[in-house]
Amino acid sequence: MTSGVKVKTWRNWSGAVVAHPSSFLQPESVDALKAALRDASARAGTVRVVGSGHSFPPLCATDETMVSLEALHGLESVDAAAREAVVWAGTNLRELGTLLASHGLAMENLGDINKQSLGGALGTGTHGTGVGLGILSTQAAAMTLVTASGDEVTCSEDASPELLQAARVSLGALGVVTRVRLRLLPAYRLRLTRRNLGLEECLAGLEEARARHRHYEFFWFPHSDRVMTKAMDLTDEPPHGVGVGRWLNEMVMENAVFGAVSRACRLRPALCAPVSRLSAKLASEGVLAGQSHTLFATPRLVRFQEMEYGVPVERGPDCLRELAEYITRQQLPVHFPVEYRFVRGDDVFLSPAHGGDRAFIAVHQYRGMPLEPYFSGAEAIFRNHGGRPHWGKLHTQTAATLKHLYPRWDDFQRVREQLDPEGRFLNPYLRRLFLEEGAKSATHPRA
Repeated sequence: MTSGVKVKTWRNWSGAVVAHPSSFLQPESVDALKAALRDASARAGTVRVVGSGHSFPPLCATDETMVSLEALHGLESVDAAAREAVVWAGTNLRELGTLLASHGLAMENLGDINKQSLGGALGTGTHGTGVGLGILSTQAAAMTLVTASGDEVTCSEDASPELLQAARVSLGALGVVTRVRLRLLPAYRLRLTRRNLGLEECLAGLEEARARHRHYEFFWFPHSDRVMTKAMDLTDEPPHGVGVGRWLNEMVMENAVFGAVSRACRLRPALCAPVSRLSAKLASEGVLAGQSHTLFATPRLVRFQEMEYGVPVERGPDCLRELAEYITRQQLPVHFPVEYRFVRGDDVFLSPAHGGDRAFIAVHQYRGMPLEPYFSGAEAIFRNHGGRPHWGKLHTQTAATLKHLYPRWDDFQRVREQLDPEGRFLNPYLRRLFLEEGAKSATHPRA
């Protein structure tokens, strides 16, 4: 059965992407999903799958059929002995953490937001931080998709490994991912330590810090020389510091107060620099401990726009120094901290970390404030350092430039054209990413 409703307007989390799908479907079974996709193909229509809408570019936007997998969520099966679980792709990460914990299991790593659906997080190469930890997709041992023809295809490391490496990060361009078999760990606790440091002191000790901690990241405050570091390591400590104090810090200071000063900065951009310097002074140090899935994520109620690139890990410090110098020289109105994280290299075809470890650097701008020249300048710096864009964040690259960044680009394209020869999963944005203007392609998107 499929619940279909007319949705006049769909918006992503940031509010910057608006779409008017002709139909919004919420299939309640795989058979209903297959029927919906066959129907769309019979009408020569296109389909985009939407999760929580946390991607910043128009990945999901369509004026044709939009499909939500919200009704296909939860655990299909759990093998605690093998430390694996088959999870429906519509499960959001927050729900997943709780479900796995009830079976004494946990994901190896997570990002800092837990609102995304599992399918959306994997499809866009979402990542956390840790020198020995890959993007979330590397935890997927097998995946099941429904193609545009309504056929079900399963791939794993043993069966169709090439398809798995394409499907692990696919932007929804191969088919609709319905289920994922995840490799898991026994449930574990983490100890989180926050420190305030000088930027150069942080960068001087970066190699040692990222090697010493299971998870390490830092936030640089623009227009200042200060950073706040976050380190997380395995611990047997009982949970502490995760009660009212954490709530006050994250909900009041990082959301309510920061939201208020952000609105002031939007009205008076000259406030950005002093606000950023004040934020650096007020950033609280501290230590807390808790279950892994409760510590990775932090609530993000202040809406913003974001660009993030992964650069070769050895280029990260110089890349950040150039970005800092650019912001200072141009006196850019920026008060959001710049985020710096680490990801282990992998062999996923479209993973930004394909082929080697990466340092991911993210810039943010408050909703409604101008992105230029901040994002264009940052992107030029990222690209000069060999950066690859995060698929769920803003960037200006196209098929003509992306093909030079990914050694397995042609392999992904071959798989995509085999599974979706008519381009039923391509919207205008994905056509820009995957189809070179004027180039011959086996894909024939709808005119």
